[in-house]
Amino acid sequence: MSEDLLTVAVEAVRAAAAVLVERYRAAGGPTDLQTKSTPTDLVSAADLEAERAIRAVLARRRPDDGILGEEEGGDVEGTSGLRWVVDPLDGTVNYLFGLPQWCVSVACEGRAGAILDPVRGELFEVDAGRSATLDGEPVAASSRTDLGTALVATGFAYDAGVRERQAEVVARVIPRVADIRRMGSAALDLAWTAAGRFDAFYERGVSAWDVAAGTMLCATAGLEVRELEPRDGLPSGVLVAPVAIVGELFELVG
Repeated sequence: MSEDLLTVAVEAVRAAAAVLVERYRAAGGPTDLQTKSTPTDLVSAADLEAERAIRAVLARRRPDDGILGEEEGGDVEGTSGLRWVVDPLDGTVNYLFGLPQWCVSVACEGRAGAILDPVRGELFEVDAGRSATLDGEPVAASSRTDLGTALVATGFAYDAGVRERQAEVVARVIPRVADIRRMGSAALDLAWTAAGRFDAFYERGVSAWDVAAGTMLCATAGLEVRELEPRDGLPSGVLVAPVAIVGELFELVG
């Protein structure tokens, strides 16, 4: 079952990527833009078309499953007990401004998922609890034991007030780690953390579609995944890190 689900996830991310790459190469800057939750929360025609491509694959291959997508179509309830959580374009702002840091993420919750970075041609796959791979080879997550030498990735919400609070958290973290990176795609940040490119990742304000595949990747790669509860005006989020440093980092960001 999980192998079949993984095959479907890979087919879906490739279908969306085909749409996105064609538009990305032709783009001369932000076009066909709309806003969602705030003026800085952008969506383009590319997002919408890519999600339609994913839904078409799932309708053909898994018609009885539920689907939760970021853009259009809403939360479709299925009859199989399985649900797909899809982000047709994670890193929309990067994509629209020509920055090569965006991806497609498709996950069957708790079972399998895929994250495709079309720019680099890198495919991350996870069969939950069994295998986490990059281009077919097992990933090696960080085993860092000293937070002071850790490279930590993060991201920021679209809401200005939440960003202000997040800046306060970053100010606490920076003196305690080797450095911070903010790349702009939570799904790809998680994939890179699973592959050991970052030691840890945390972000508040993420949605299910941002992290569904990535957290499965990280957990299967041996990292600890913790939920960040809402507090002090900050929304919920996720923290991923090696077991030896996750508690210390959680004290700073949790």
